[in-house]
Amino acid sequence: MEFSESLKKNRDFKTVYSNGKSRANKYLVMYVMKNGTEKNRIGISVSKKVGNSVVRHHLTRLIREIYRLNEHYFKKGLDIIFIVRVNAKSIDYHTLEKALIHVAGIHRVLEKSSNGQNE
Repeated sequence: MEFSESLKKNRDFKTVYSNGKSRANKYLVMYVMKNGTEKNRIGISVSKKVGNSVVRHHLTRLIREIYRLNEHYFKKGLDIIFIVRVNAKSIDYHTLEKALIHVAGIHRVLEKSSNGQNE
């Protein structure tokens, strides 16, 4: 990821959960908080309720790749956490990508949308 780093520490996740804004759709919950830097930091959370470790890691890799391919559309200076909902384990890549772009659009963190229109 060219413009982003990972959120790794539990305290960073807790800070975003308590101070950030959350929006959701059927497949994802997204927390966003300004971090005061020029880089985004992203974290991905997949509960054990979603599935076994193979399923959870697969979804984590999908979210990370979808974000990586679309990160140039995101505004800079944000801490972003994606929480994967149970419904997401049975969907394909393109549906998950649409869900991620949709929830980012709800948050208004896209500089320009992935379909060429300005937000």
